[in-house]
Amino acid sequence: MSSRRKFIEKAAAGIAAVSLLPAVNTFAASNNVYKRQLTSKPKLRFAIASDIHYGQEGTDYTAYTGSMVKWLNEDHNKNKLDLVIINGDLVHNRPDLLPEIKRNYLDKLDVPCYTIPGNHDFADGGIWKTVFGYEDKYVIEMDEVAFVFANTADTKGGYVCPDNEFLKSSLDKLTDKKIVFVILHIAPVQWLKTEATIFLNCPDTVSLLHNYPNVKAAFHGHDHTLDGVRYTDKLPHFFDSHIGGNWGTDYRGYRVVEVHNDNTIYTYQVNASQNPVLNANKF
Repeated sequence: MSSRRKFIEKAAAGIAAVSLLPAVNTFAASNNVYKRQLTSKPKLRFAIASDIHYGQEGTDYTAYTGSMVKWLNEDHNKNKLDLVIINGDLVHNRPDLLPEIKRNYLDKLDVPCYTIPGNHDFADGGIWKTVFGYEDKYVIEMDEVAFVFANTADTKGGYVCPDNEFLKSSLDKLTDKKIVFVILHIAPVQWLKTEATIFLNCPDTVSLLHNYPNVKAAFHGHDHTLDGVRYTDKLPHFFDSHIGGNWGTDYRGYRVVEVHNDNTIYTYQVNASQNPVLNANKF
C-alpha cells in the first residue's frame, strides 16, 4: 500500500486543483505532550479519528481500539478535549459488533463521542439509532460552532452521496453559526482519475458546501493513506490516517482541531503510535 500512496501523492503534486500540504514534525507528540505552545486556551478543542475496523480478521483490532481510547483519554487529561468524533468504519463488515465496540470501548472515553457510519459498518439510520441513540445524519450545535454528520454508504458497503436535502436543510438552519464543520466518511470528490474506486463523485454536494461561507472544513476518513488536506475551491478537506485495519500510513493516529476565541482554526495530525509522520495546518 505504501507504493500506492506514493503514486497518489506524486500524481497529485502535478495537478493544480489539488493542494497537499507537506508533512512536518514540529508538533510531534511525546506521551501526548505537544510542542505547540498555546497563547490562550481554545474555546473548542476536539479530536477526530476514523477507520477502527473492529473485528477485521488477521488484525489486532482489540489492541488498536484499546490504544485509541487510551490515547484520547490521555490527550483529554493533559490538554482537554470537548468531544471526540469517530468518522466511520468502526467495525469491519460486522454490524453485529457495533454494540460491543460502543460498550467496551467508546463508552470508556472521558468525553462525549459522536459517530457516523462508514462503508464497512453496513449500517443505516435504524441500526445507528438502535446502537448509538441517533440516526446516520444529524447535527450537533456547540455555541457558535456546529457539526453536520451525514452517511456516505449503504448497508451492503456501497458508496452513496450524502443526503443533499438534509445537508441543505441543516446548513440553512445554521447560518447564524460562525463555524460549521461537515463530517463525511467518504470524500464527495475524486481529485485524481485513479480515485474513481476510492472516493465519491458528488458535484452537487461539493457545490452545496461551497454555498455556505460558514462551512469552514469537511473531514473524511476511508483512505487510510491520507493524513493531510486537499481542497475544492477554497474549502479544505482533512483526512486523519487510521486507527485499525491492515493497510495505510505507517503510523496510527488522529486529528486534533482547535477553535480559538477569534475564530481562527488550527488543526494538526497526532502521531499517536509514535512514528515520525505528521502534518499541521492553520486555516
